[in-house]
Amino acid sequence: MAILYQAEEVKFPAIKKRETTNWIKLVAASYDRKVGDIAFVFCSDKKILEVNNQYLQHDYYTDIITFDYSENKTISGDIFISTDTVKSNSEKFKTDYNEELHRIIIHGVLHLCGINDKGPGEREYMTECENKALKMLEV
Repeated sequence: MAILYQAEEVKFPAIKKRETTNWIKLVAASYDRKVGDIAFVFCSDKKILEVNNQYLQHDYYTDIITFDYSENKTISGDIFISTDTVKSNSEKFKTDYNEELHRIIIHGVLHLCGINDKGPGEREYMTECENKALKMLEV
């Protein structure tokens, strides 16, 4: 069981892998989940658009795509994060880039924990869960 971090077509973001991994495990445990294999792929807008087209038949840019392979209470998955979109979102929302990056990282983890953000009231609940998780981060 491992959390892997890699970058494709972009510079690797300045995250502290060990602290981020411990934080992810802490957040998962708060939802009664264990961490299995999770791969984070930090990429460009171009790459995330390719993934969106190829696997989801969506023709638009997004900040994150989460492929969920979780079983029972063990979360596993591949999480693609566009650092280009994270950067533009941090400018748009006037937030610190690293805070926005951590919000998106944990957003993917929360999806693996079973939290959705598409239905009525779900986006607000997801934001609430993200905020709670961000408070658990000690970086």
